Amino acid sequence: MASRLNPYISFSDNARQAMEFYQGVLGGTLVVNTFGDFGSPDPAVADKIMHAMLETDAGFALMASDTPPGMDYNPGTNITVSLSGDDADDLRGYWEKLAEGGTVSVPLEKQVWGDEFGQLTDKFGIPWMVNITAS
Repeated sequence: MASRLNPYISFSDNARQAMEFYQGVLGGTLVVNTFGDFGSPDPAVADKIMHAMLETDAGFALMASDTPPGMDYNPGTNITVSLSGDDADDLRGYWEKLAEGGTVSVPLEKQVWGDEFGQLTDKFGIPWMVNITAS
């Protein structure tokens, strides 16, 4: 496998729900491991997500975890997930699903550089950018 760059998102006790949502949006295979799966004896975190990875047929990879007690959690301040390419139908479909329950800050529409572009924050507080390359 070649090197790749992908986002890793920290959540506060709802990583499983968020990753299942993203799987519903993007498709693919989701693998989820809890702290308990890795031997944590602490019942407060045993069912929390230590590591989750979503890999899609389109080649997207998204990783996430729940923030363990004692660590800082600051949602949405240090990450934006970018989806881009020339498959307009797929990208518009992702946009519509991500926008459900979220807040659109820049509507998905043609921009001065010729591409369609939009920005939104999904219902979990994660900012997304979608860019559809002009043909």
